[in-house]
Amino acid sequence: MKRTARKNGKVIRFAYTGIRVRNLDRSLRFYKNVIGMRELLRGRMKAGGVFVQLRSPKSKQLLELNYYPAKAKYYETFDSGSELDHLAFWTEDVDKRFRELTSKGAKKAISPFSEDGYRLAFIKDPDGIWIELIGLDRRTKRK
Repeated sequence: MKRTARKNGKVIRFAYTGIRVRNLDRSLRFYKNVIGMRELLRGRMKAGGVFVQLRSPKSKQLLELNYYPAKAKYYETFDSGSELDHLAFWTEDVDKRFRELTSKGAKKAISPFSEDGYRLAFIKDPDGIWIELIGLDRRTKRK
């Protein structure tokens, strides 16, 4: 039996896991050549970072490698344990979901913003793990 968590008829579904990497080229070689994943999407963040999404054959799960160079807005000294960058959840209304989750106790990390046709926001769980809320930005046309 397939179950989907619903709240007010709207779905919030797990989309992918993002990990922070120290050396993007080295990590890509590992995940592609050793693990056998293939690159699906690559892009630059307005905050200065680079992301690459990967998938294994016959899997729907995505892995996003996030690289933040020293001058990027979200750069931090890499410490053991900081590898998990964020978990991402797809939702139809990022702003509404952000307000709902923060009113229930989720910690605000980054308020909703628009980038390249998407609406994004970040909250933190009780242990400080970043959670991305992502959806289409219905106010702008996607590139």
